[in-house]
Amino acid sequence: MTNEAQHSSEVSHVTRVTRSLAKLFERVRSDRVLVILLIAFVALQIMRPASVGALFARIDQHTILTLAGLLMLTRAIDQSGFLDWLAQRLLRWFRTERRLALLMVAFAAALSTLLTNDVALFAVVPLAQSLARIAPVRIERLIIFLALAVNAGSSLTPLGNPQNLFLWQHSGLGFGGYVAMMTPITVALMALLLAVCAFAFDSRPLHFQRRGPSHDVRWPLLWIALALFVGFVALADHGLATWACAGVVAVLLVARRNAVLGIDWLLLAIFVLMFVVLRGVAEMPEVRTALGHVDFSSTLGAYLGAAVLSQFISNVPAAILLAEYSQNWPALAHGVAVGGFGLAVGSLANLIALRMAKSRKIWWHFHWVSIPFYLVALGLGFAALKWV
Repeated sequence: MTNEAQHSSEVSHVTRVTRSLAKLFERVRSDRVLVILLIAFVALQIMRPASVGALFARIDQHTILTLAGLLMLTRAIDQSGFLDWLAQRLLRWFRTERRLALLMVAFAAALSTLLTNDVALFAVVPLAQSLARIAPVRIERLIIFLALAVNAGSSLTPLGNPQNLFLWQHSGLGFGGYVAMMTPITVALMALLLAVCAFAFDSRPLHFQRRGPSHDVRWPLLWIALALFVGFVALADHGLATWACAGVVAVLLVARRNAVLGIDWLLLAIFVLMFVVLRGVAEMPEVRTALGHVDFSSTLGAYLGAAVLSQFISNVPAAILLAEYSQNWPALAHGVAVGGFGLAVGSLANLIALRMAKSRKIWWHFHWVSIPFYLVALGLGFAALKWV
């Protein structure tokens, strides 16, 4: 290779790298949640500098690795074409938007009782997006209700979300006892959600915009992804998220490389920063001192404290933090369940759903629905405590 050709190759490589960095910078700049978290991180480091080791200690590696594995698996399932195939059949059975929305909401809520709210979203949101590709489904509105559905449904069992698992382990209640305690609030939330959903979607018929032949499904890729999914969830539930994620990466790099390389890396960055920033705020002496002056021993204090604090630091950190100030487990469990509604940061599941929608407007639309729902749910949650 001549010097001129080598120089031209080096220039071309530098140009490609520069363009890639420019695209990455633009994606980061246009992502408001990520920008806010980055600003908060810098401000927190200025006020209370933390070492690299301390910052890494705040990150829940199990959650991040589980999220990474789920992103890869759901991308592989989506690329298999199966979701488009399933969407066509759902539209044949439920030919109106209202019926389809109610089915999807009920399915998402039921799934979240066993597979946790974030896993349920990774199953139902891509399916909803497949529906929107072949019929005029109002996808943003449907994703909003799916986010609310997994928050409501996951409140029922200890397996439904991380804060339930934490509170269940510390409460001393049996699995059945915890479910019995949370049944009234879950039933109330689901009844309210289904009623609002029926009002939000009308009985307009859904006509196919296009049809895709069933042989478009890449069945081998689907079976590989489903087998990996089952094994991944089993290993992750036993605290082996590192091995589970490594196995998924190894297999999909051979079966479908783009399912690994093409995931939403900025979503992972957002979750890492959320742990770093929110746990940093929760560790601040000023915050702990302020909370120490509040009486969380009463049912009302513990309930409102959990429901309100969740709006600022998310319901998982709120449950962990308030457990140091109150042993009123029913009130805390009801409070963080309601706290998942309202602001998007109230639940990590909200952020996952809204990120998967890939729309700026949906963030505003979500709060138009979620905040009024939260205010009504506050009353329902306190009333449900009387049944415990």
